[in-house]
Amino acid sequence: MIHLKRIALLLVTWLPVVGHTATMGGTDYATQYDYSEFFAATDGKKFRVVPAGNAFPGMNQEATAISLLTQMQAARPQPHLTFTYDDPAERPHPDYRLVLVFDAARDFSAEAACSGRGARLMEGRPGLFNVFAVYCRNDQALSQTTAWTNAAGPDDPRVGQLFRELFTVLFSDAAGLRDRSGVGLR
Repeated sequence: MIHLKRIALLLVTWLPVVGHTATMGGTDYATQYDYSEFFAATDGKKFRVVPAGNAFPGMNQEATAISLLTQMQAARPQPHLTFTYDDPAERPHPDYRLVLVFDAARDFSAEAACSGRGARLMEGRPGLFNVFAVYCRNDQALSQTTAWTNAAGPDDPRVGQLFRELFTVLFSDAAGLRDRSGVGLR
């Protein structure tokens, strides 16, 4: 009986923590991924975000997009970048961008996201913020991951926490992912 009380106490202690954290799914880095390239391409510059799907069904999409951009900017990774939805008149080359697919179908790939093919979506669940994030250079996926958390809307602090964790993973500066020789070592 004492053992069950300890387990119950442990669960009650952990519930608030579990309820406020994001869950990260699988992560993949292309052999060409290099954090220093990401830093050079984005530091002091605008970094385009290409959203697909509806992060919070039933809410105004335009207001949601503005709130999500604000959350992303507050959680931005280390380079001093500015997230933007603005589509340039002429595509830069290379074309670095972040593709965010909300409620992506399980068989929708990072390559499809970077090539601009229409996103395949699942039906979203109310109260669940689910995103497939892909960092692209031209049509190539350099890194990708999924993340989800419970959230009531785009201004929910759990969305900001998710972006902080997501950016740390998607734009990792881990030593093993740095290209030191010019050949894309991982």
